[in-house]
Parts: sequence; structure tokens; C-alpha cells
Amino acid sequence: MTRRSFAFLIAVTVFLLASFAANAQCPASILATDLKAPTKIIFSTTSNLLVAEQGNGPNTGRISIIDKISGARRTLIDGLPSGFAAPNNDPSGPSGLVMRGRTLYVSIAAGDSVINGNVPGVTFVPNPSPVSPLFSSVLAIHFSASVEMQTAGFALSFADQATLKSGIKLNLANGSGDQVSVELVADFADYSPEPNPLDPNNVRPSNPFGVEIAGDRLYVADAAANAVREVDLASGAFHTITTFGPLPNNRGFGPPVVEAVPDSLHLVGNQLLVTLLTGFPFPIGNAEVRSVDPTTGTNTPFVGGLTSAIDVLATNDGGLLILEFSTDMLAGVPGRLSFRASPLATPEVIANCLITPTSMAQEAKASDVFVTEIFSGRVMKITQ
Repeated sequence: MTRRSFAFLIAVTVFLLASFAANAQCPASILATDLKAPTKIIFSTTSNLLVAEQGNGPNTGRISIIDKISGARRTLIDGLPSGFAAPNNDPSGPSGLVMRGRTLYVSIAAGDSVINGNVPGVTFVPNPSPVSPLFSSVLAIHFSASVEMQTAGFALSFADQATLKSGIKLNLANGSGDQVSVELVADFADYSPEPNPLDPNNVRPSNPFGVEIAGDRLYVADAAANAVREVDLASGAFHTITTFGPLPNNRGFGPPVVEAVPDSLHLVGNQLLVTLLTGFPFPIGNAEVRSVDPTTGTNTPFVGGLTSAIDVLATNDGGLLILEFSTDMLAGVPGRLSFRASPLATPEVIANCLITPTSMAQEAKASDVFVTEIFSGRVMKITQ
């Protein structure tokens, strides 16, 4: 459901975007272009932008370093796990980022770990020959501040991926003498059995799509299992702390309920804020931001009335920035960035011209917001 829905909404959005451009509220400028399906963006600990790119072919996932002023891009690491995901061959690879100290944690999505089953787009079966052994995982990349400021980049080979899969920490060097190390932190099952009458071999993939850190734990949003997992950093052991039940469908056609799909999560105070997309036919106003207690796993509504919520950030003044992929996916309406002074406050639209936005970053005590657009391959700068 998640993959089919996402591919469909991209196609519709691209087809109809021009119809809405003239009426857009758009205080946005282009910072960077020609990225490979950029999906998540964060600030590094030295105030560069780091962008996770899902790639444009087998094992072309990449983490880029982007200067927040000039938009100049450099590669931190290339050759990360990436594949074309069923049912529509969408790029699927590096999907979530969080940094603490000099360690960057990267979630890797489902890739091509499953393929179409008996009913393409409805049922899925295991892929006997995925292009990477590291799909549905979390990697840790350790690099110095000097490497971040000057490196020309590193690249993983398929042999390197196999080394990481075996549990061995990998040390990489480039022609300039720079060094980084990479290790596998968590390795989730690529899929779980979910037989149904249409296909007894049907499986549900694991699709990590966001990662957050708190103490000695990582928290991972799984956009296929509709769940949040907790990972022990010391051991790599993990378990599910919460799942998200279906949401009502108010479209007047289609199923009575749709899947609630978690796609990003951020620690705010002692709670995880998790944004939820919805499955086809993408009901308007039924997407949410949920608050998850990482200790108990209890999840409760935090902000409602959204459509295709895809990221949320707490602002410097105690408010919330909420990013939506589209405000009407079936009509192909562009995405929207809005501000709320509190969870129940009336939203103030900042920009409604964003083309398939997926993530945003804002530096402490700064007003500029940086947004990735997966389809256009851009990073946009929005000045409030």
C-alpha cells in the first residue's frame, strides 16, 4: 500500500502541478539542484546541510554535504544501498538521518527486497536476488569535522556492503588521505509473512523511513510496518514500541479505512513526534502528527486535520512547523509548509508551492527552513 500510494501520488502531482503554480504562495528559492531523489535533510554538528538521497539506480544511494549559503554540493559517501522498489520501480535507499557528535546514523529503506506477487501492486513476494544485502537497516558513519569540511567523498563497493553485513566495521580512505568508518547498527528483517487469499506467499516489507536518537537508543519509523522500533545502540537488538492503526477514509469511495504510514520522527522534550501519511485514496484532513512516549510506547494524537503529513519540527519560539507532501494528492496539489503556535492553533501557511517535499531542517536560532523535494531533486530555501 505504501509504495503503490507514493508512486501514484508522485505521478499525479507531476501531471497537474502546473495548474496550481499561478496561485501558489511561494517565498522559496532554489538552494541546490540535481540531487538523486533527496528524501531527508538535517544540519550537521558543524552547520552544513546533510542530505540523504535514495539514488537513481542499483546501489547509487548517497549522502551529500551542502553549503547552506552557496548551495555547493560535495559527496560524503556514495554507493549506499539502493534499489528500484516494487510495484513501480521507485528509488529506495538512504531514507533517514540523525547526527550526534561525529556519528551520522542513516536508515536504509526497503530497496528491491520484495517484488510484485500474484497481483502486481497489491501482493508482494521476496526477491530472490536483491541488489544489496543491507536493505532495511541502519548504518553508522563516523567522520571528523575536518573530513566534513574538505572531503571529496568516499564510496562503498558491493564487497564493502557484504563486509558490513557480516558485522565487521569498515574503514574507508580516499585519494586525498581522508578517512571514515562505517558499521551496521541494526539489521531488520527485510519482510514478514502476510499471506492472504490473493497470494499465500504475500509478505509485508520492512521500510525504515526515519531515524531519531535519544540516549543509548535509536528510534526508527517503519513506513511499511506502520510502526516505530527501538534499537539498542550497544547490542543492535530491537523491538517494536508502537504501531499505528488505520485512519478513516472520508473520500466517499475506496475502503472505509486506510493505512497510517509513519514517515518521520523527531524527539521533542521527552516525546517522539511522528508524522503520518495516509494510504489511497488519500483522505483530506485525516493525516496526523502523533506523540509517542518512547518509554511506554503509548501513541496519542498531537496535531490533526492534516493531509499527507511528512515532517514536523519544533521551532525556536515553541511552535511547530508542519510539512505536507500535498494538500490533495488525487488533484496533484503541491505540498505545503505551515506554522502553528501550538498543536491546537490555527495554521499559518508559509509556502504552498513545494513540489513533492519530503523533509525539512531549521538551524537553532535561525529563521530559514530548508526543504528537500524528492521528484525535482532540489533543496529549497524558505525565508520566513
